[in-house]
Amino acid sequence: MSDISVMVVDDNAILRMGLTNAIDSAEGFSIVGEAANAEKALRLYKDLLPDVVTMDYNLPDFDGVQCTEKIMAFNPGANIILLTINEAEEEVWQAVEAGCKGYLLKRAGQVEDVLHALSEVASGGTYFPANVAKKIQQRLNHEMLTPRELDVLRCLGEGSSNKEIMDTLQLSESTVKMHLSNIRKKLNAADRTQALIEAVKRGLIHIEE
Repeated sequence: MSDISVMVVDDNAILRMGLTNAIDSAEGFSIVGEAANAEKALRLYKDLLPDVVTMDYNLPDFDGVQCTEKIMAFNPGANIILLTINEAEEEVWQAVEAGCKGYLLKRAGQVEDVLHALSEVASGGTYFPANVAKKIQQRLNHEMLTPRELDVLRCLGEGSSNKEIMDTLQLSESTVKMHLSNIRKKLNAADRTQALIEAVKRGLIHIEE
């Protein structure tokens, strides 16, 4: 039985080297390529067609979810595991929608988890730890915000008043109020502050400090 071929994508040279060395030295696995950005990852994937790709979320040109979407467009059967420091519900859901077969949080001493995930995904399965699977289930249970409601929510996150939201999005006062009401209901929030807290918690928006 041939080794599971793996390509590692991570912009951090030290982390990438550590991961490639750990995988390549494990029995039954072989590193066939590595990339520090999405552009090289796409090019290498098309040339190498590895059994599994470990994909960093934060890449310098475009993020790991976008890179996954491009690889999946080239090969719908691609096996990609997203590695990230974030487990926000929205990011997890984006990874699943993009076609990722696994999702792992970066942490020290995770080599065994990575190898287990690689084996599961290479054999046609998926690998989502319990905490990540819970995020997926939560998203399935939540009522989705419309694109316009997300626009209004982002304006809220920027500290915009109703008048500023009206001007920015070219909406009437009644329409803005309707969207705000729907957002509060869908996020189960009593006011805008609670709505923003819940939105950040779910990863729907990111507020710069």
